[in-house]
Order: sequence, then structure tokens, then C-alpha cells
Amino acid sequence: MQSDESTLPEVVDEALLRAGFDQSDDAKTLIRSNLRASAARHRVLALRGAVRHSLLSSDDWLNALGDADLDVRREALTLIAYEKVTDAALFTQIFVALGDPDPLVVDGAAFALGEHLYVDAVERLCLVAQSHDDARCREAAVAALGAIGDDRGRAAVLGALDDKPPVRRRAIVALSNFEGPDVDEALTRAGEDRDWQVRAAVNQLARENED
Repeated sequence: MQSDESTLPEVVDEALLRAGFDQSDDAKTLIRSNLRASAARHRVLALRGAVRHSLLSSDDWLNALGDADLDVRREALTLIAYEKVTDAALFTQIFVALGDPDPLVVDGAAFALGEHLYVDAVERLCLVAQSHDDARCREAAVAALGAIGDDRGRAAVLGALDDKPPVRRRAIVALSNFEGPDVDEALTRAGEDRDWQVRAAVNQLARENED
């Protein structure tokens, strides 16, 4: 089972999809040979298959995280969020992705850093939460700060209660990992928010705290 760039893309797509669930050596060879394929779609599918088969080295991850194609970078960040990461170089590359020009890459980087509780990213996540132009990025950064729970993120999470409704709702959830009179006061104010989903999030948090 060999990769052939002259083959119809749909045929290669199907072969890579099957290979992701095939334990044979041929399937794994096909996956590895497409990690640097010319077609971004094939690189994405190869990444997914390689994760299923635990085939990726640190160099493979670094290549994918720094790929020229947006879709490959997004996919790599989504996948690495659930992987065990011990190589500092990988965390550095994920951290760098917080400055990516594509908002969905930034979103994916924030999510991955939050999932890995990467404390060294707190200050940069605060910057994203407070000043990024895209609300999706601010929301993802607030969620990551809440997951990490480092007190340096407190002001950014509290400040997010003045942002757009989705960001405010995310901030309520994030505040569950912070304590103090400033948090209590902010939640009291948020309980009267004009957005019903924000108010519902406050009520849900209050019920969880009572349990």
C-alpha cells in the first residue's frame, strides 16, 4: 500500500481513512509517508491516523504544529491537546501558536495549553483574553486560564465579565477555580446580567458550590 501523489485525491483520502483503523504495517507505512504529503488534506488525515497508531515523534509534531497550512496547524493543536506531552519544544511551539494570524489556530493553542495546564502560558493567555480582536480567541483564553487556575489569571477572567455574552458565560465557568470577595462580588453582579445564559451559568455554579 503506497502513497501516490498522482492518484485521485479522493482515492488517497479513502486509503488514509481506512489506514487509520488498520493495524497492518502497510497501513502505518502509508500514514507515515503522507505526514509530509503535498496535499494538506492528506497531511491532516495522516495526522489523525498517526495519532491512533501512536506513530508521531516530537519532530513530526513540530512539523505539523508549524505547517504552512492553517487546517494542518488547527488539526495538530486539536489532537495534541489530548496527548501526553513531555517535550518542552512542543509546548514552546504551542505557545508560539497563540500569536498565529488565524483565530482558529489561536483558539486551538489556548485550548491545548489549558488542557495541559501549562502554567508558563498564563501571562500570554491573559494578553489574549484581554486584547485579542477575535472573541473566540478571548473566550478560549479565558477557558484556559480557568482550567489552569493560576492566580495571575484572576484579573483577566474577571475582566471578561464585561466582554461579549459567550465570553462572559465562559468567564463564569472559569471563576469556579478562583476564590475571594472580588470573585463573589463579580458573580453577584453577573447574576443580574442581561443575557439569560450568563445568569443561568451563575445559578448553575451556585448550585454546584452548595453540593
